[in-house]
Amino acid sequence: MKPGSRVPSTRRITQEWGVAMATATKVLNRLREEGLVRAVPGVGTVVAAPAAPVATPAAPAGPAVGSAAVREAGRAAGGPGASGVRRPRGGERELRRERIVATAIRVADEEGLTALSMRRVATELGVATMSLYRHVPGKDELLRLMMDTVFGEQPLPDPPAPGWRAGLEEVARLQWRIYRRHPWLASTMSFTRPVLAPDAALHTERAMAALAGLGLTGEEMAQAAVTLAAYTCGLAVHFEREAQAEQDSGMSADEWMDRLDDEDHDRLMSDPERFPMFDALNRGPEIDLSLDALFEFGMVRMLDGVAALMEARGGEAADGWSGGGGRNE
Repeated sequence: MKPGSRVPSTRRITQEWGVAMATATKVLNRLREEGLVRAVPGVGTVVAAPAAPVATPAAPAGPAVGSAAVREAGRAAGGPGASGVRRPRGGERELRRERIVATAIRVADEEGLTALSMRRVATELGVATMSLYRHVPGKDELLRLMMDTVFGEQPLPDPPAPGWRAGLEEVARLQWRIYRRHPWLASTMSFTRPVLAPDAALHTERAMAALAGLGLTGEEMAQAAVTLAAYTCGLAVHFEREAQAEQDSGMSADEWMDRLDDEDHDRLMSDPERFPMFDALNRGPEIDLSLDALFEFGMVRMLDGVAALMEARGGEAADGWSGGGGRNE
């Protein structure tokens, strides 16, 4: 394939070559790691132009030299000496954990989490892969640092919004913006085995503080805060899926919908006997089922449920912000 040519999607690879989806994914990941393909917004993944070859200085003419002379020349040039210890290259001398994490975030933002590996980050930084492990023990720790960093990029407002409902909405909407900015993030979150990410934990702390002193038990406050966060994260998982689909197809979700075959759509989904509700929707005004609309609808319904729980506990369901001391205003 020539530089600039569209690379087949994982689905197409599985269809044409009869391999498993996991195999097709590994193929594309390897191509990305090797720098042989690149993502082009609005187009998809394409073949990258070959890198210009690096000129290697010719060896000086003269008689062959022995190993001792080679070691001596290596020491003079900053290479391995008699001890065999290689001096770090310029990029490695400047390597810092923050730079590694920032590079990993950029790769994940641009190409998705499947493209991320220690080797890929090292390639982007122009250093040996093993040099990264002096700063980050492995990919799991790298993901934890990435997670904490992106949550810290957009700190919680100070002071917080007044009222428990406005306070919870503020936290949820901030999380939604963070997930949208970093589509890979939602798939790294776990609500059964959470990682130690202080900047992310501050969101739960703020949400529980918003509910303090309003008639809920400590367990109920924690469950309400975590459930709202889990809902936001669960819906945000589709950001990465949509980003990958757009990269593979070169079309946005709206463009993809516009190109659906109307005849097939009518035949499959507009049968009034089998799909009476879909048929009624198709005949009515256009409805909004975007991720943003679903998020807003679900968040409001969840907060309605929290208000009902407060009333059942005999607490105040009306808006009222409570600070860390639990004093309802």
